[in-house]
Amino acid sequence: MTIDVATVRKVARLARVHEEEDRLEALAAELDAIMGWIDQLNEVDTDGVAPLASVVAARLPMREDVVTEGGDSAAVLANAPAARDGFFVVPKVVE
Repeated sequence: MTIDVATVRKVARLARVHEEEDRLEALAAELDAIMGWIDQLNEVDTDGVAPLASVVAARLPMREDVVTEGGDSAAVLANAPAARDGFFVVPKVVE
């Protein structure tokens, strides 16, 4: 797959990323090289290779699932930049 300037322009528009027109040619070359590396990976024979999540066989420590009365709200709210009446204060995001 070849990446050209028109494709870079379209991807930048879809991602809502502004790039100067003189940078598009260099970005097209970079992305084209990356796609070339991906094509090389597609050539590797992986038949018979099991999927792998980690190279180290490690198990996470498990703890007992115990119901508690909850945390100390004063200690939790101490980390907040702003708190009022026992709640976090956040900026209004919906009009």
